[in-house]
Amino acid sequence: MLQTESARREQARPRISNGEYARRRRHLMDMMEPNSIAIIPSAREVRRSRDTEYPFRQDSDFNYLSGFREPDAVLVLVPGRGHGEYVMFCRDSDPAQELWHGARAGPEGVCQHFGADDAFPVADIDEILPGLIEGRDRVYYSMGRSAGFDRRIMDWVNTIRSKEASGAVPPGEFTDLDHMLHDLRLVKSAAELRLMRRAGEVSAAAHRHIMQLCRPGMFEYELEGALHYQFVRGGARYPAYPCIVGGGRNACTLHYTSNDQRLRDGDLVLVDAGCEYDYYAADVTRTFPVGGKFSPEQRQVYDLVLAAQEAALAEIRAGNHWNHPHDASVRAITAGLVELGLLDGEVEELIASGAYREYYMHRVGHWLGLDVHDVGDYRVGDEWRVLEPGMVLTVEPGVYIAPDNTSVARKWRGIGVRIEDDVLVTRDGYELLTAGAPRRAEEIETLMAESA
Repeated sequence: MLQTESARREQARPRISNGEYARRRRHLMDMMEPNSIAIIPSAREVRRSRDTEYPFRQDSDFNYLSGFREPDAVLVLVPGRGHGEYVMFCRDSDPAQELWHGARAGPEGVCQHFGADDAFPVADIDEILPGLIEGRDRVYYSMGRSAGFDRRIMDWVNTIRSKEASGAVPPGEFTDLDHMLHDLRLVKSAAELRLMRRAGEVSAAAHRHIMQLCRPGMFEYELEGALHYQFVRGGARYPAYPCIVGGGRNACTLHYTSNDQRLRDGDLVLVDAGCEYDYYAADVTRTFPVGGKFSPEQRQVYDLVLAAQEAALAEIRAGNHWNHPHDASVRAITAGLVELGLLDGEVEELIASGAYREYYMHRVGHWLGLDVHDVGDYRVGDEWRVLEPGMVLTVEPGVYIAPDNTSVARKWRGIGVRIEDDVLVTRDGYELLTAGAPRRAEEIETLMAESA
């Protein structure tokens, strides 16, 4: 029987191997103090309405260390434990529940397929986990994410304390796990980068598609629906975040997600949308003319933002620090706003006073990975973090001229432009993961004209 195209794509799909998950756990345990324990709970299902839940997504930290994607689980790392350092608590097999909701791995499956050394039903965690915590000098745990799980942790510790008279030893101290674990997540492996390249390719193709699809009179949500369809066709079932499709003045609302207005000829539409491909996010923004042709004012603002993005990209290389690209974008935008007559004064003074923030009020980018605003410190001590090969960030300058800004000529009001791409830091500079979506105004107009 001939294999379908979708089946071939699925077989070729990049994946994270069990060996890589094991290396991540080993690396984390090597960073932990002797005689310590790390506890990482999974995400829980969240009710949407009455007896339905939102689509389940595993907690990114839990997924990073295990690849296990069922709710109601707890991952425990105990370096040096004789019976196995990687312990998992998970839902037990239950044929009645599996009939309704699908297969569960169960403790046996977690050991067999996910590399756990030891696994127990999560229903037994109150009896077993205090024994693993007891006598440890340090507990690594991310306090404050889940009030419910925080209370359970303290209940287990108090259970141990209640037995001190009979020789039980409670843990000596708690340490936030986030700093160590998130530093590991910041630099991507070769396998992660394969997934992120695919997320970038699928997202870029979706942006190309809606540029060709767009017509005056359509609703914003029609473009949103087309994006979702293209994501799924590319093997990415979900967007990485709620799509922004802002036509006209809506482009000046940074996190506009109503997406319910009609697109008008003569307006720009700003589309900020990226897929999530096997848990790894893309984050792409393109701004293009609804009718296929930029007006002179729109083109001037667009070219200014593109120049700012190019200036920022030129500063991305190993050894530069995190703030270099942002500084370059600020300088380019400020100079451009002066040239357009939207700001008046000396560029250096306008930068020092922050005058540009009326039009460019956000930073040029953020880390990208398992989360769309991914983990990792931007400063180390008092210094900006130095860029290293394997880090992935967005570069997304923008200029937004408020519709009610009476200090500028009417021809500029309501123009909002952002251009965003996903960028991998390499040894020699950078790699644009979302290069498949056109950035230059003439390329956009040519692409849109082809479908007219």
